Amino acid sequence: MHPATDILLSLFLVFIAAQITSELAQRMKMPGVVGEIIAGVIIGPSVLGWIAPGQVLDALAEIGVVLLLFAVGLETRLEDLKRVGLAAFMVGVLGVVVPFGGASLWAHVEGFAWDKSMFIAAAFVATSAGITARVLQEMKVLQRKESRVILGAAVIDDILAMLLLGIVVSLQGSNSSGSNLNPGHFVIILVEAVAFVLVIGWFGTHVARRRSAWLDKPLNPMSSLNIVLALCLGLAWLSTKFGLAAIIGAFLAGLIASETDKREQLEHQTRPLLALMTPFFFVITGSKVDLQLLATPEALWLLTLATVLAVITKFIGGYLGALTLGNRSAMAVGMGMVPRGEVGIVVASLGLAAGVFSNLIYAVIVAMSLLTSVVTPPALAWLLRYAEDPTTEDPALAVAAQPTTDKPSAPDHGASREN
Repeated sequence: MHPATDILLSLFLVFIAAQITSELAQRMKMPGVVGEIIAGVIIGPSVLGWIAPGQVLDALAEIGVVLLLFAVGLETRLEDLKRVGLAAFMVGVLGVVVPFGGASLWAHVEGFAWDKSMFIAAAFVATSAGITARVLQEMKVLQRKESRVILGAAVIDDILAMLLLGIVVSLQGSNSSGSNLNPGHFVIILVEAVAFVLVIGWFGTHVARRRSAWLDKPLNPMSSLNIVLALCLGLAWLSTKFGLAAIIGAFLAGLIASETDKREQLEHQTRPLLALMTPFFFVITGSKVDLQLLATPEALWLLTLATVLAVITKFIGGYLGALTLGNRSAMAVGMGMVPRGEVGIVVASLGLAAGVFSNLIYAVIVAMSLLTSVVTPPALAWLLRYAEDPTTEDPALAVAAQPTTDKPSAPDHGASREN
């Protein structure tokens, strides 16, 4: 077939498989993202072999997660994040330190040198904001304090994970070339990344709050959406220049757009884009696991240990950091930080390319990243319902949630489809 025909067939298979498995997952009282990840495993090279990850599908997956985090930012306000700033900071820091330390010790016990152990541990550190954000969006709980802590911590988490990854990569290079590690270089990188997030987040939202009237001037009703999408893509690209993930820039773009008067209209206009593009990210993520390399007792044992360690260490770090919110909310936050998703897969790919570990360890890390992404959504959904208690909700949100009988409520244009 013509290459364009092959691409169209792959797109069709990914999209239809995502819709079917998402529907089945929701009928089983699980978030749709679980079904989409499983769909990737089934139609990917490991089982049916109907699709194979490549440049086109990977690009669509990246666009999908960028749009998802933009939409999450659009439903988040800077003032909400400020209220949970200290808790988010503690969750972000402890959510990096505890998994990194635990995974380094485990890898060293398994026989790896300390430098290689730290490289493996880097795959246990960063949280996949895309997985958790989708669950929070599906449950319509983005305004709860647990959700704000998770999203704020994910930004801090990404900065620290970027710094750690840079250090362990340089350790490999310094060991092979005999050169010394330059700590000053990483201090500069860290300062640049933090400055980027703070300047764009604060200055951008400040300008949008006071100078957003120009969005009303274009005659085309879609012009406002086109402008903020351009901002989303531009900041996504710019964030990669500061060593951050593209989704951080997309989240900041949504945060800026949420301060404009067009917020509800933009939420309504982005829903069709999300319905089309976000399934590609989750299906392609699932398609990257190689089940054949895991079909031995040794591999399954390593995978079990790695997954249990990944869940426990991240949960403990997030839980301890969020204890100021109360025990129930802290448990939800801890679970929300568990999924590694595409971040762990990226680290695994770097380690394989650098010759740090074998195909088996690569497969274990990739499978661990996907298993944490599959385990988290149903557990997080249950914990959020468990944490739903009047004593753990913000007073303002509790008042807003009370039903009124004197007048009908206005339609919620920004709400997503009921599961």
